Amino acid sequence: MAKILLIEDDQHLAASIKEQLENSKHVVEHVAEGKEGFDRLKLYSYDVAILDWALPDMQGIDVLRQFRDIGGVTPVLMLTGKADVDFRLEGFSSGADDYLTKPFDFRELASRLNALLRRPANYCPSNLTIGELEIDIAAKVVRRKGVKLKLLPKEFAVLEFLVRRADSFFDTEALLTHVWSSESDASEAAVWQTIKRLRSKLDVEGEESIIVNVKGMGYKVEKERLKARD
Repeated sequence: MAKILLIEDDQHLAASIKEQLENSKHVVEHVAEGKEGFDRLKLYSYDVAILDWALPDMQGIDVLRQFRDIGGVTPVLMLTGKADVDFRLEGFSSGADDYLTKPFDFRELASRLNALLRRPANYCPSNLTIGELEIDIAAKVVRRKGVKLKLLPKEFAVLEFLVRRADSFFDTEALLTHVWSSESDASEAAVWQTIKRLRSKLDVEGEESIIVNVKGMGYKVEKERLKARD
């Protein structure tokens, strides 16, 4: 059983795909617009995503690019009516893992999804880099300007979460939900203290903090503040 995100604005096609995948014991979440699909990819974990190229509010290829730009590693199968090889190459170069042209037989869709789901868990990239900041996910090591920083496990988890979703705000409740998860002792104070310690280790004297906090919006890592400086 896999958890699958389906981003498709054709309601008839989406209903058919969803029904057949659920009959195969998969859990399927369906959204019809790119922005909502991107937000879900940022916030939640999926085993694979099915992404239509042509969406009403934005191009699926732009959803894919933005997701890869923030370090998103969920396998993505693109759906499109464009059979031209140039579109296929653009999809792959933007981070698509596979590409299926409409109309298609559901058996082919299922076969391609199963191939993506069989990939080993360690297939995903093991590091993230934004400007001066480098994060080795596997080794749990963070460097800024080449200098290794000593972070506690929860500090590392918060930083990884924010870097993967750079330039997007997350309030205390969102951080508690996605980083602290089911820990019974988690509190707003725990988030505040963790962010405070993280800032003290990440920030450079005389420069703005890379973790931005705006009242009523929450916290975010700002890419612009991580650009290399002379």
